[in-house]
Amino acid sequence: MEKHYKHLNAEERGVILAEHQRGLSLRQIGRIVGRHHGTIVLELTRGATPDGYDPHVARLARDAAQLRSRRGRKLVPEAPFYDWVRNRLIHWCWSPEQIAARLRRVHPDDPSQRISHEAIYAAIYAQPRGSLKTLMIEALRQAKPKRGARRTTLAGSAMVPEMLRIIYRPEDIEARLVPGHWEGDLIKGAFNRSAVGTVVERKTRFVILRKVNGCTASAALQGFTRQLKRLPVALRR
Repeated sequence: MEKHYKHLNAEERGVILAEHQRGLSLRQIGRIVGRHHGTIVLELTRGATPDGYDPHVARLARDAAQLRSRRGRKLVPEAPFYDWVRNRLIHWCWSPEQIAARLRRVHPDDPSQRISHEAIYAAIYAQPRGSLKTLMIEALRQAKPKRGARRTTLAGSAMVPEMLRIIYRPEDIEARLVPGHWEGDLIKGAFNRSAVGTVVERKTRFVILRKVNGCTASAALQGFTRQLKRLPVALRR
C-alpha cells in the first residue's frame, strides 16, 4: 500500500471491472490493485449502473466530486464588489491590504461583501495573460511578475558587490592555470552551534580545515588567519 493516496487510473478501474465480474470479494480486489477495500467500495458505488459497474461513469462521478470540493474564487467579475476592488487597485493605487481593510469597515456585518488581501493577491496573479493582469501587477507597490514568499533574512539582499561576484572571476583563475588562488567556505553544524572553515587552493586542490569559534564573519576571519599563518611562505601567495 502506498503512503500517499493517488486516484484510481484507467488500468486499475479495468482490473476492478474484470475481477468484480469474476465474483471476487472487495478485499481480494483491493489486494490485487494494491488498494484499501474501502476504496473499492467507493469506486463500485460511484460507477454503479443498472447493468453493473461502469468505469467511465465512476470516472465522471469522481471528477464531478473533485470540482464540487474546490473552493470557489471570491474575486471574479460576477462578484458584487469586483469593479470596486479593481478601480481602487488600478486607478486609486490602493494596496490589497488597504482594500480589504476598507471593505471590513464598510461591511462589518456582511462577510459576503468582504475579501482578504491574500485573496486579492491570488486573484491578481491567477488572471490570464493580458493587459488587465499587467495593469493590476503594475499597480502593486512592488510590481513583482509573480508572487513569492517574503524574505525574513538578509539572504535576499545584495551582500556582495557586483564586480566581486564569482562570474566575473579572471580567466587564469577560472581555468586554474597557476597556483596561489584560494577559495574558502564555511560548514555549519546543527543549530549553528559549531562551524568548520575550509580553504582550497584551486590549482593543487590543497585543502585546509580549521575549526571556527562561531558562525560570524569575524570568527571565520580570525580562524582562517591563525591557520594560514602556519603555512610555508611559498604557499601564502
